[in-house]
Amino acid sequence: MPLSTDDRPRTTIGSWLRDRPRWLERAYRLTHRLFVRLHPLIRRLGYGRVERWLLPGEDLGKKIVFDCRMCGQCILHSTGMTCPMTCPKNLRNGPCGGVRANGHCEVKPEMMCVWVEAYERSQKMATYGDEMMLLQPPVNRRLQGSSAWINMLTGEDKEVPAGWVGIEKIEIGD
Repeated sequence: MPLSTDDRPRTTIGSWLRDRPRWLERAYRLTHRLFVRLHPLIRRLGYGRVERWLLPGEDLGKKIVFDCRMCGQCILHSTGMTCPMTCPKNLRNGPCGGVRANGHCEVKPEMMCVWVEAYERSQKMATYGDEMMLLQPPVNRRLQGSSAWINMLTGEDKEVPAGWVGIEKIEIGD
């Protein structure tokens, strides 16, 4: 018996694009280059002023395409163009121990595990696919709602609050 239109999974423009991460990877690479080139101008204009102009568009675009939560520390290019903040547990370094055998989330069984999707999508990415294996720092909640692009330019996305150990200082044994 064919599925009725109400029973079929809905495809949004965002999910359609996320399932084509190479396109998004190219768009990210170009956008990153643009922001790096514009950095001297952005610095002169003032980060706060540019963020006020940029934030509404960044918020809207990322919500539509990535179901973004605007954490202010975007790592989409390192997670298969899948926002890890959409994980019900907000995990940034891979799945919890509760991924179901069918790849679905233990908290929301109707939802695919964000990290299963991230891994599968990262395999389709030529440039940043290997970054899936990088250890990510915990989210700095003080950056919530701010522009990830501005935070990247200022370095705030890499700064850690007092009492945290920076990711570069964590020793990983062989």
